Amino acid sequence: MGRPSRFIPEFKRDAVDLVLSSGRPVNDVARELGVGNETLRNWVNKRRRRAEVDGQVQASPADKDAEIARLRAQVAELQQEKLVLRKAAAYFANEMDR
Repeated sequence: MGRPSRFIPEFKRDAVDLVLSSGRPVNDVARELGVGNETLRNWVNKRRRRAEVDGQVQASPADKDAEIARLRAQVAELQQEKLVLRKAAAYFANEMDR
């Protein structure tokens, strides 16, 4: 096996959370925290692999932005459909009253 880690698990978890939540490059976060680039990159990759195995794939900020844009377009389309259906319902209700 390798030598024992000098970083406690909570530090590793927080460092990986910072990388994943901020969208900043691993190199910048590693420099800020005083950790080697490859060390932090390995922690992040390990978390991502574990998340994939557990079915909890972490989306990148770009993926999240694309999903938000897609959902906004879908909401706009559904609002238009609702408006058309509301008008059609009013028209047919008016025709039935005659």
